Amino acid sequence: MSLPQKVKIVEVGPRDGLQNEKEIIGAEVKVELVNRLSQAGFANIEAASFVSPKWVPQMATSAEVMAAIARKPGVIYSALTPNMRGFEAALAAGAGEVVIFGAASEAFSQKNINCSIAESIERFREVAEAAKANKIRLRGSISCSFGCPYQGEVAPDAVADVVQRMRDLGCDEIDIADTIGVGTARKVQGVFERVAKEYPLAQLSGHFHDTYGQALANIYASLEVGVAIFHSSVAGLGGCPYAKGATGNVSSEDVLYLMQGLGIETGIDLDTVVDAGQFISRHLGRKAVSRAGNAIAAKRAVAAN
Repeated sequence: MSLPQKVKIVEVGPRDGLQNEKEIIGAEVKVELVNRLSQAGFANIEAASFVSPKWVPQMATSAEVMAAIARKPGVIYSALTPNMRGFEAALAAGAGEVVIFGAASEAFSQKNINCSIAESIERFREVAEAAKANKIRLRGSISCSFGCPYQGEVAPDAVADVVQRMRDLGCDEIDIADTIGVGTARKVQGVFERVAKEYPLAQLSGHFHDTYGQALANIYASLEVGVAIFHSSVAGLGGCPYAKGATGNVSSEDVLYLMQGLGIETGIDLDTVVDAGQFISRHLGRKAVSRAGNAIAAKRAVAAN
């Protein structure tokens, strides 16, 4: 079984990673983080979220961050846009990609936004049309694709149904997300094999949380079935609100170390990402949630002495 020779890693730390932080992080720190990640070679960075500051106070500085970052040519800077107001803010801020989101679990959809999956996706139609009219990339993200905190199991057919709906809205890329990190290798392969019947595998991405320590195994399992886009978060930033004390997004350093070992091209410099991870972790006053990142940093410290 041959693995992809090249993968795209979407860095989600500045948005998905930082949004759950309790202490408000200054815009200048976020700008520095995005700039470091741009320099590391990420082709796609989730940098902002234009949601109501009332719901996600940490993202209130998104417009300021987008205005101040040193944009690297060819890099896509993405923003989460829950509605037209969010889309207009993202457009004004110069986002290269807008992200809409839904869930593969009816229970999750009802509990979080008080509407069905079908209704939630339909609400994004206007955003999707506006993105197309303005020639901005449109990405769809599907949470709870491998399990739900409320209903438990999620059938691959349920994920495929949401993929079809997002495909029909014109999404350029669709994320299959393990929001609570319960996925395991064979289940992950089964879901991707099912949804690939509805949408090109080359435009599907894996977004794995590491709550149960399965994220790297799930990424490898995805590579085996031909997935070549993955999301990760520098220093393992991001918690999972449904599993107290659990880690969230798989760390970028760990994913890059895996790809390096497999001889898979990413176009990203691991050492620069380690520096970025140590930078933001120092600012947050805690150790990075990245085994590879911490190991490389420790090795450097020994060598320096």
